[in-house]
Amino acid sequence: MELIRGLHNLRPRHRGCVATIGAFDGVHQGHQAVIGHLLEKSAELALPSVVIVFEPLPGEYFSPKMAPARLMSFREKFRAIEALGVDRILRICFTAQLQTMPAQLFIDSIFVEGLGVDYIVLGDDFRFGMDRKGDLALVREQGLRYGYEAVPTPTRSFSGDRVSSTRIREALADADFELAGALLGRPYSMSGKVVYGRQLGREIGAPTANLGLHRLKAPLSGVYVVEVSGAGLNRAQGVANVGTRPTVDDGTRANLEVHLLDRELDLYGERLEVVFRHKLREEKKFDSVDELKTNIARDFERARAWIGSL
Repeated sequence: MELIRGLHNLRPRHRGCVATIGAFDGVHQGHQAVIGHLLEKSAELALPSVVIVFEPLPGEYFSPKMAPARLMSFREKFRAIEALGVDRILRICFTAQLQTMPAQLFIDSIFVEGLGVDYIVLGDDFRFGMDRKGDLALVREQGLRYGYEAVPTPTRSFSGDRVSSTRIREALADADFELAGALLGRPYSMSGKVVYGRQLGREIGAPTANLGLHRLKAPLSGVYVVEVSGAGLNRAQGVANVGTRPTVDDGTRANLEVHLLDRELDLYGERLEVVFRHKLREEKKFDSVDELKTNIARDFERARAWIGSL
């Protein structure tokens, strides 16, 4: 799949396509329905399929501290969309210039002049342009002028409610991994490259692999039983902590630390996928490193007991 890094990298060969636009955080069952529809139209018209996304997400740009937790880093999103068979992703940097761009200019510069769309799938609640005046109705109206077709996104429901990124975040906050997995169409996971940490885990007998989250905020917090794949591992059992490590750090930067049960490997520089299975407890600030060590040992015992109960 081709990644087009910004409007300035669009070339004449990119004109003529079917496209959709949105956050696509999680690439969940609803997103998959949209992309499935896009791919069907792509095959019918014999045109490339394009997914347009923003980085950062608009909510992160307007209010970083209040923005919803990301289900996915951009790399995870790219890989998930690629796996569905999309031809191209156009990643547009969300800036003040884009925020204040009139809706008509947004349509002209991205859909018409930039991509030359023949067919576009758009959410009926999607808003764009200055003062959020752009919507599906305007895109459809301009389609009559420019000769493209605009249709609303298909919706996907589960247990009577719409599948959405918000609903998945709520399920993860409740540690309802069965519901989150049903909405996503796969188990919830985080992935990343193992980076060097403070080495405290090794010092207290619980070595961990530290993964960069590449997001402002994680949708999970606490201690979990996990399965780890990558670097020769296939669903290896482990215990993970997602949080700010308040006992040993300043309590502001989110981390993902994974301890493999009953094995020790050098994983620095390797890329791992961590699937979350069961929540053991909330993250807690302990009074000392010794108290932290004692509770980590209890976490490992509880994790083994839960695994053994399956």
